[in-house]
Amino acid sequence: MHEERAGPAERLLALIGEHRGTLHEALGDEQYTVLLARLTALAEAPADDDRAVRRALHGVRLVLLKLPPAHPVRGELDSPRGAVTLPGPGAVAGARELMAWFGLPSPARGPVYEPDPGQERLLREPALSAPGARARCGGAPPPELIRLRAPDGGDRYPEFQFAPDGGTPYGVVLEVNRLLLADIDPWGAAAWWFSGNSWLGGTPAALLGRLPDHRLTGAARELAEGE
Repeated sequence: MHEERAGPAERLLALIGEHRGTLHEALGDEQYTVLLARLTALAEAPADDDRAVRRALHGVRLVLLKLPPAHPVRGELDSPRGAVTLPGPGAVAGARELMAWFGLPSPARGPVYEPDPGQERLLREPALSAPGARARCGGAPPPELIRLRAPDGGDRYPEFQFAPDGGTPYGVVLEVNRLLLADIDPWGAAAWWFSGNSWLGGTPAALLGRLPDHRLTGAARELAEGE
């Protein structure tokens, strides 16, 4: 990363790389895993899609805001120049460089990739194809819906997101997915829905319609805001 030409986003990514050895301990296991997923999402964003890059950077920034105030990366976010992380031409390239620094695989390109065990588990859950999701939505599925890419390149929309008997997406699912930034981290959002949640007393996907909607949104907000 060439800091002499760097904008706010590139400077932030360079600082993440410089202090990568301290981030795991400072964030804890759960938020560190989320950070790696958000950096992967940024690395996979189309560099010419300004909205996608902005969203991905926003997701990275939300995780970093959970760092202790004394951490140097948090200090950059709190500084006047780091208050707004605007995407520059090197943001996606910088995230891809970080992938190597963190020992992560390069972003999968093309129709074929090898899912990890956690992704394989999520892909085994009942899901709709892209045409099926489009039919249930009456048009293009909203970006808040979790969309998982299968190894054959096809899109899979976990079926729990839709009301039964041909229904449309649940409003509470869209709200929770917005909190979880499902459009930039669909695997992380899906893992939340299909994992046990001690605060809710069960798996969120299985509790749809059984718990008040505000309990589900509250649990997601607790994770998103790190409270």
